Amino acid sequence: MQPFHLAVPVDDLTAARHFYGTVLGCPEGRTDTEWIDFDLFGHQLVAHLAPKKDAPDHRNEVDGKHVPVPHFGVVLEWQQFEDFAERLRSQGVKFEIEPYVRFRGLPGEQNTMFFYDPAGNALEFKAFKDITRLFAKSLND
Repeated sequence: MQPFHLAVPVDDLTAARHFYGTVLGCPEGRTDTEWIDFDLFGHQLVAHLAPKKDAPDHRNEVDGKHVPVPHFGVVLEWQQFEDFAERLRSQGVKFEIEPYVRFRGLPGEQNTMFFYDPAGNALEFKAFKDITRLFAKSLND
């Protein structure tokens, strides 16, 4: 699978460097005065300096939780998710939606968690119990 590229707005490069580099553990790549590249689990995430956004995120209900939209993240392996969630807890990350198993007992069963970066970008990381269900058309397929 080819890595994706995603550019996100941040209003403070120092805070972005600390959050993505130190808290999340993403190795830093190229940098400039207005952006920083990070290796987000093998994908290219670029934090671009931009004015702070004023509008709050929209929310959609999923499995009884109010999920922030937009959001981004990576689908991890099950144990990798557990280890990453523990890293985030040890770094004092405040979760918007605490790590939990969504759709428990259904074919789309997955671990998921949501949190924000210092610029207000919502992130979701997840792990499927059965990765072949990633693109299933329904929860019961």
